[in-house]
Amino acid sequence: MDGQFKIEICANSVASCINARAAGAHRVELCAGIPEGGTTPSYGTMLKARRCLEDTGLHVIIRPRGGDFLYSEDELEQMLLDIESARRIGADGVVFGCLTAEGDIDMDANMRLCDASKGMSITFHRAFDMCRDPKQALEQIIALGCDRILTSGGQPTAEKGIPLIGQLISQAQGRIIIMPGCGVNAGNIARIARETAAREFHFSARTSVESRMTYRNPAVSMGSTVCIDEYKTDITDIGLVKSAIKALENL
Repeated sequence: MDGQFKIEICANSVASCINARAAGAHRVELCAGIPEGGTTPSYGTMLKARRCLEDTGLHVIIRPRGGDFLYSEDELEQMLLDIESARRIGADGVVFGCLTAEGDIDMDANMRLCDASKGMSITFHRAFDMCRDPKQALEQIIALGCDRILTSGGQPTAEKGIPLIGQLISQAQGRIIIMPGCGVNAGNIARIARETAAREFHFSARTSVESRMTYRNPAVSMGSTVCIDEYKTDITDIGLVKSAIKALENL
């Protein structure tokens, strides 16, 4: 890619980080708890990912749990500690977002996290898509000093959110990066780029890999009442990432 576009891969493991780098991604957003929308990975995962990524950017999600983005004081203190950990392992950036009960940007909470993140790139994640007033939220996030916003345009997928994403990019006028994410793939990334003027894109490009276990106990599930297949693992697919990059190159 000639530098016109940047690709960020949402990586759920060190293996996904390695594949994202091999496919030519510019950076990864490292997450645990993908079914919950992403939670902070362990210190060991962060450190190993940093060692494997070499010259590929590493951003770490700072999210103490799934669910909403209204955090208690204890949770905010946990997030501050996780930012310290991300800095310690050499992360290039962090990813977070806090809202008020009314669906607005929590300026006080986010400012505390931003102050702790100085020197690292800051992405305001898809908490943005839960905001009551996205255009007001955009101005507030710019005022906080964040570098980018990850958004699906307030819709289930970025492709469906094209109208708002385009409006946000126009409103931002280069003051902050608007990065479409959620459901982005080789089949729609060119359209999203063309119709919104976005230049950074976020997606996972994962496929399921079968477990190497030969003995399996069908009577037990680690998810208890939640249906989880312990014998499949989702991992970033090199071919899917390359296909999306190729689609942008063909624009």
